[in-house]
Amino acid sequence: MHETEMRVRWVVPMLPRSPDETHRGATPLELLFDLTMVIAVASAATGLHHGIIEGHITETLIHYLMVFFGVLWLWMGFSWFASSYDNDDIPYRLLVFMQMTGALIVASGVERIFANEDLSITVLGYVVIRIAYVIQWLRVARSDIEHRTTALRYGLGAAACQIAWVALLFLPKETHLPLFVFLVIVELIIPVWAEQASVTTFHVHHIRERYGLFSLIVLGETILSTSVAFQTATDESGMTASLLPLAIGGLLIVYSIWWLYFYRHTPLRMDSLISTFLWSYGHFGVFAATAAVGAGLAIAVDMVSHHGEISQTTGNLALTIPTAIYVLSLWILQEHPRGKNIVNMLLHPICAVLIVLTSFTNQTVILTGVILVILVVVRFIRRLE
Repeated sequence: MHETEMRVRWVVPMLPRSPDETHRGATPLELLFDLTMVIAVASAATGLHHGIIEGHITETLIHYLMVFFGVLWLWMGFSWFASSYDNDDIPYRLLVFMQMTGALIVASGVERIFANEDLSITVLGYVVIRIAYVIQWLRVARSDIEHRTTALRYGLGAAACQIAWVALLFLPKETHLPLFVFLVIVELIIPVWAEQASVTTFHVHHIRERYGLFSLIVLGETILSTSVAFQTATDESGMTASLLPLAIGGLLIVYSIWWLYFYRHTPLRMDSLISTFLWSYGHFGVFAATAAVGAGLAIAVDMVSHHGEISQTTGNLALTIPTAIYVLSLWILQEHPRGKNIVNMLLHPICAVLIVLTSFTNQTVILTGVILVILVVVRFIRRLE
């Protein structure tokens, strides 16, 4: 159906869009949805920053991973559905608005998770999201006969999981973490199970663009959290000599993160269901690490300003570990499947190890930035294929 015709009709059958559709890019509605994710990502990064700098490292890392999975999972669910079934009719738009409202509720509950492991607001937000999500898949089941089984599996699986998440709230808190891990595994399995019935017609270019845009959102949050920390520090004591290397190193890190991700397309193919899921799920490491780098840079500024309750090495590791995870995640997604020689295979792992080793120096931020720049230059010169 022609796009203009879609916009003038109130209700359009939820039929699959062509995976070969030309000029397929992100829609204004998808971009608006992404903007709601900014709040949730920012809340997660802020919670990680404050928790680590106050010395609550283990519980903070657990809470951060919990929160970031919840944020990324709702974004993935929306993005992949839209890639296959965005018909842009009135019901679709209203249901997306409902999902965005749920995402804002989720974001408002992030602070409670970090403070006292209160999942109630986040689960409530997910209830709102899942109602809209299930309705969307039921619309697909009604209109798209070929993918009806897949649609019903998605819808019923999401509904069952959401009932389990609500039930989790009424169980003792000491059971929340193991049950959370179990339910995460179930959530990850449901799309694999659903797609085995018949693969939905996602658009490769569209999905790549959507993931690229989300990486920019997360990177933007990294820049924001770092700049806020610098502003606070300079307001107190001005731009001191100790802050200058952090500013230079932070810029090198941020610019290199961008360059490394957009250096080449990751090998997303429609002919392999397993590789598609590995590509999609593998981005959790990329996105979570990117946001954590922002928290790490803010911690580095706090340490210079003598605001931290942790050792210098611990503060350094808060930056180098997520940076190393980012480098390794890109290696797995981009380079490892294409590796043709020992240099290509080991370049990223060696850089990751060197980055972590900078934690035991007095110039961690700028050394990390230099190593990333070297990685960018080597990859550019070698033009790995």
